[in-house]
Amino acid sequence: KAVLLGLCSTDQLYFASGIFDLPGAMITASHNPADYNGIKICGPRAAGVSLASGLSRVRELAVTAPQSDGRSIVEDETGASRMREEYAARIRELTHVDQVEGLTIVLDAGNGMAGRLLGEVFGTDAGAASVPFDVIGLFTELDGTFPNHEANPLKPENLVDAARAVVDHGADLGLVFDGDADRCFFIDETGATMSASAVGALVAEREIARARALGDDRPTVIHNLITSRSVAETITAAGGHALRSKVGHSGIKTLMRETGAVFACEHSAHFYFDEFFGADSGMLAACHLISALAESRAPASQLVADYDRFVQSGEINFTVTDPDAVLADFVAHAADFPESTVDDLDGIGLQGADWWVNLRKSNTEPLVRLNVEAADSTQVDALTQQVTDFVTARA
Repeated sequence: KAVLLGLCSTDQLYFASGIFDLPGAMITASHNPADYNGIKICGPRAAGVSLASGLSRVRELAVTAPQSDGRSIVEDETGASRMREEYAARIRELTHVDQVEGLTIVLDAGNGMAGRLLGEVFGTDAGAASVPFDVIGLFTELDGTFPNHEANPLKPENLVDAARAVVDHGADLGLVFDGDADRCFFIDETGATMSASAVGALVAEREIARARALGDDRPTVIHNLITSRSVAETITAAGGHALRSKVGHSGIKTLMRETGAVFACEHSAHFYFDEFFGADSGMLAACHLISALAESRAPASQLVADYDRFVQSGEINFTVTDPDAVLADFVAHAADFPESTVDDLDGIGLQGADWWVNLRKSNTEPLVRLNVEAADSTQVDALTQQVTDFVTARA
């Protein structure tokens, strides 16, 4: 059986995989520039697929498959309509975003799939009534040339339009999606970018409260090791069990299934929900934040302030000849960072009393990636410079 959904977001593919209990695939380059393309794959019920769980076999089959001279299936209008209607209904059911009033939200779709989600989740395109608050759409027309800016919210320059619109319209919140709309970055009422870790901590608190109300005394929440320390602290304070993981989509989805985790978050603004088949959804996270904003009646900047207690460097990439040698040498020089312990969960980490450093290699490029967090910017700058000097001397 095959269901051709047509144009959809990544999280809609995952949702369709869940409700139809089928493996899924979509053509997408995610946040990459217009001249890139690729395929995202998931197992039945949105299960992760990695090299260790079938991706290498998919590659072998793709290489040996006969050439196709055209489309082999046509769009399943009934299946696609069911997916869109149930997707929008599920997000509204889980967040009660359709009951929010009095807010103004800016949504920058970046000429990607979030332009369609705007009408389906907040408007009437999926058969429900419009939400009772204002949504201002930017670049909502689908255009794979991305004429306004790259659909990559990881780059600060791609957040400028949304930040300006939030301030100009006096909006309460800005949402900036990537091309296939699996990730969402957030802008507060001042035009400042909100930390993905802070948003993750806030949503984790809500998900823990939901699970505890349903009888789970100590719900598990997964966070990758690059998220802020405030995420783990928030999870524990809310009565949950904080479980650290490696960076990476497929591994986290697998770990969620193995542990029964109710939620997971990554520093890169991926948010995973057990009530969404363990898959990640930027739109579901965004609607949680909108509902939390309405409930608190506080500005977005104040809403996340308690979850944003540390300073982070952001991810810094270094091109090196031999990433493995750099990491091995880094371990050997751990004594250069006094009163720290070594952590090898993913790459090499050093943990101090109120700081941490992580250096890990890329799986696809000759790079090592550095992330630093500390109690203040002075300490972050000093640690970042120390590791930068170390890596560049061995590049």
